[in-house]
Amino acid sequence: MAKKLVRFDWAMKRLLRNKANFDILEGFLSELLHEDFKIKQILESEGNKATEDDKFNRVDILVENSKGDLVIVEIQNTREADYFQRMLYGTAKVIVEHIAEGQPYSRVKKVYSVNIVYFDLGQGDDYVYHGTTTFVGIHSNHELELSEKQKELFKKTSVSDLYPEYYVIKTNRFNEVAKDTLDEWIYFLKTAEIKDEFTAKGLKAASQKLDILKLDPADRKEYDRYMEAQRSDASFVETVKLEISSAIWEVAENALRIGLSFEVVAQITGLSVDRIQEIADSMKDK
Repeated sequence: MAKKLVRFDWAMKRLLRNKANFDILEGFLSELLHEDFKIKQILESEGNKATEDDKFNRVDILVENSKGDLVIVEIQNTREADYFQRMLYGTAKVIVEHIAEGQPYSRVKKVYSVNIVYFDLGQGDDYVYHGTTTFVGIHSNHELELSEKQKELFKKTSVSDLYPEYYVIKTNRFNEVAKDTLDEWIYFLKTAEIKDEFTAKGLKAASQKLDILKLDPADRKEYDRYMEAQRSDASFVETVKLEISSAIWEVAENALRIGLSFEVVAQITGLSVDRIQEIADSMKDK
């Protein structure tokens, strides 16, 4: 039996910034990063401030852990073609904001960018992606490593440890079959439900603290308003998709009427040849 809970994206905006609820986010980051994660503080960032000339709207949550590492946690519900560049800009901005003028570059903080997206970002058949930076010799194919002195200076073991790391969780690609504790978290991210048998870190706390029925009246009203806006946005997207599909169908029909081959029509519309055959068959019935 699954309990219906507050959606994680709304909880990040209203509930997870409260120190009493840090254990929820700590649990999620522990499962994702494969280390015990302890939040030191939620940081404010210049990226949170809406300015007219700033391309970066805001950081949903910027966390500093007990080791001084910074973690950007961002949830994106709407499709953005340039979201990869947004991720890059966000990490670069956070790095610059959190090194004082005159400090050596060795003081640059490690940054993790955790992106939970509710659309199909890029092309790929997985639902969790991890990106790091490595340098590989173009002749030897050997990876560039830190010297022993650098390891001592940076307290890191590899070059990639110095650079930002990126995680992309594509919730729409998840089939809702939880095979491990990270999957249990992704199940919650996608469905806003936690099953009784789930054991992932932080989910027990989430089940207790993110119960919709336990929201105070003001928060419940705000949450209902938020969910209505999400449903409205989803309806708009579906309407646009239907209109685009209809327009593509009409283009295909017109192209077939003037005698273009199935292959050419497929190239024009982006549809498969089999789909063009279906359209041609439907035209015979009209």
